[in-house]
Amino acid sequence: MPAATVTPHDVVFLFDCDNTLLDNDHVLQDLRKHMTHEFGEENSARYWEIFENLRSELGYADYLGALQRYRTEHPRDTRLLLMSSFLIDYPFANRLYPGALDALRHLSARGPTVILSDGDVVFQPRKIARSGLWDEVEGRVLIYIHKELMLDQVMECYPARHYVMIDDKLRILGAMKKTWGATLTTVFPRQGHYALDPKEIANNPPADVTVERIGELAEIDVERLLRGAKGA
Repeated sequence: MPAATVTPHDVVFLFDCDNTLLDNDHVLQDLRKHMTHEFGEENSARYWEIFENLRSELGYADYLGALQRYRTEHPRDTRLLLMSSFLIDYPFANRLYPGALDALRHLSARGPTVILSDGDVVFQPRKIARSGLWDEVEGRVLIYIHKELMLDQVMECYPARHYVMIDDKLRILGAMKKTWGATLTTVFPRQGHYALDPKEIANNPPADVTVERIGELAEIDVERLLRGAKGA
């Protein structure tokens, strides 16, 4: 029998997670503080060196992977077990940006909301679940190494006539716009260190719509947003 035809949605809203819905910079501050307290300045600095090297190698942040590599240098340090617990049990729900859930709910009245994130296959899903975002989008979560290279699968999973991508990285928005063109409206919340980095702003094209905080989308005129109106 031929496969059933899936009717595309009029619009699907794609949300990044880190520094878009969730204040990941604040999470990192807490993690750095905890590591310095538990392991000291020198050992903490070594962990973050491993972390940055691994991020350059993989293309995404792998906190647990960095911890595994750190462990190979400190195989007798039993405090590492507590470090992994700190990461896994972190209260991510407390780090959602104000209005993040309201924004998801407001836009969901017009079309499905989907979390589209980069990350590893263990910690990133845990973060999204612990924050409450997984349940908020009813399990519509996609996590890739480089999401901008997986747009064909995004379309297969959530077919739509139009997409809206909300992300704090202009580089990601620009890459997706280059692929999807007029079928995509890009939204840039100016939150987090990437969004405020002068080099990132200078080296990438502007988004269709810019907001100062994610909570603004809880009251935005959705039809204007879909038209990509400047200053919507």
